[in-house]
Amino acid sequence: MHLDDSPGSARPDDDPMDLSAVGDVSRAVSAAHLFIYFAPESAEEAAELGVTDRGPAYLAFRSAAMGAVPWQVTLAAFYNFSPRAVRAMAGVWDAAPPERWQAARFLAAGRAMRRVNVDLSDDRLAEARSLIDRVLAGADYAGKVLAAANASVPLPPDPLVALWQQITVAREWRGDAHLVVLADNGLGPCDCLVLHTATGRLPTALARATRQWNDEEWSAATARLVARGWLDSHAVITDAGSAARERIEGETDEHCAALWAPIGNTGARRFASLIAPITNAFAAAPSHRIQDPTSEATALVTG
Repeated sequence: MHLDDSPGSARPDDDPMDLSAVGDVSRAVSAAHLFIYFAPESAEEAAELGVTDRGPAYLAFRSAAMGAVPWQVTLAAFYNFSPRAVRAMAGVWDAAPPERWQAARFLAAGRAMRRVNVDLSDDRLAEARSLIDRVLAGADYAGKVLAAANASVPLPPDPLVALWQQITVAREWRGDAHLVVLADNGLGPCDCLVLHTATGRLPTALARATRQWNDEEWSAATARLVARGWLDSHAVITDAGSAARERIEGETDEHCAALWAPIGNTGARRFASLIAPITNAFAAAPSHRIQDPTSEATALVTG
């Protein structure tokens, strides 16, 4: 099914992209992608490959699309982790090659979505694919390392998992763009994490446990943010710091406007609504069947 010949598909608007539409679809994409990091199926598939430590398993699953890269490349691509945190993945490619990690990730995604009964009809799934395929076919991948790596991965035969992988490409595209904005605003890997925790949206204890910045590094980043006026002397975020963080998110959305332009505002909002059942199904899952999304696994990818 193609966007242009599908009567139910939204068509590109003549108007420029509305940043509110970009923000809406970006949040929908992130939410629909996120479950892979806290679904128990991921831990089970990693254990089948011989890795039971959540940190190295996360690093292997997310970086597998790049191939058997050394940990230093994963560190560069993930940005806000300390070297000591990412160095822990050394040996994961000995446990299993990246292709097997990628296949295990697809298995975990499919098992998890079917366990919670993601309700996407064939028609809605096909329409969603017609929209996201057009978006990704027209995307500029220059400087988008994780997005480009995921775009190079052959789509699995399972239609639901294939849609999820396309969602993953879009999620990583925004993530890659966000890193450019962070660097342009002079926010280094530890600095951006300290600022994020200061908003209260990410618990400091979880951030430090997963990224593993030591006391000296955390204090130095805090001092830099205090000097900029973004934190006060008690490391509490200031109005200027809140405004800076909102501006950075807005600049990221500006970068992403070009990504969603092929389907326009209407198409972007339609895609967000089409993939909502993925997020809704996990939100409705019994708490004992799926780990708390504020757990350590979620802290790994919030940033």
